Amino acid sequence: MFEAPAGWRAIDLLSDVHLSADHPRTFEAWRSALLETDADAVFMLGDLFEVWIGDDARNGAFEQQCIAVLREAGRHRRLAFMAGNRDFLVGDAMLTESGVQALDDPTLLTAFGRRLLLTHGDALCLEDEAYQRLRSVLRSPAWQQQVLARPLDERAALARQLRQVSDAKRGEAAGAGGFDPAAWADVDAPEAARWLDRASAAVMVHGHTHRPDRHDLPGGGERWVLSDWSYDEPDQPARADVLRLTAAGLLRRPGPGVVSAAASKDVRTPPPC
Repeated sequence: MFEAPAGWRAIDLLSDVHLSADHPRTFEAWRSALLETDADAVFMLGDLFEVWIGDDARNGAFEQQCIAVLREAGRHRRLAFMAGNRDFLVGDAMLTESGVQALDDPTLLTAFGRRLLLTHGDALCLEDEAYQRLRSVLRSPAWQQQVLARPLDERAALARQLRQVSDAKRGEAAGAGGFDPAAWADVDAPEAARWLDRASAAVMVHGHTHRPDRHDLPGGGERWVLSDWSYDEPDQPARADVLRLTAAGLLRRPGPGVVSAAASKDVRTPPPC
């Protein structure tokens, strides 16, 4: 549980930025979002990084650029991070150096008299049974300890292998007509409603699916979905959004340089399972 201090006025929520040295425009947009926001806090709900193979890789040039941004932003506002399916190996060393607070998945956020349940979202995509089996392995402490004991180059090769499997699934789902979001498992609505009920919350916020929208849930709750961030795709408009939470509720705001929040829904990419 995270209880916001009484004096806070705004909290920004974002996810699926997929930071990578190969995506410099996305990095600059994220940098602007963190350094220029007037929010009291920014919560990053998973897949901040395209891939993270362990905190002992954080001394790389690009990783140090990311840490520098986080440390500078953290001087002015609270930063919090929840692991996603690409960066679940982010550990205490990275977060401590960056000045970022870790969030469990899920986390109950209480702020402005409201209760919101925050999650990355992948644990709720129950229809993708193969991914859920893989997730149970990847998130186990025993597997992570075993993998982190390997040399960095072996971990990098393993990450590439996992990406190749995901890309193959993406190609199968795309077919001749291009990517269809309906071809990928979405969050299971009844299970999401059960999560809210157990948390005594009315609102869930998550990322992962790359389908920014708002959905009603069984029982009267609602589910707000964050956009992924992409500024480096050739011949495609930039897409990104931030959900801002204030005493007035949730408001979807476009990311830096995005024409409108609705534009983030125009071009969709499959979730990175």
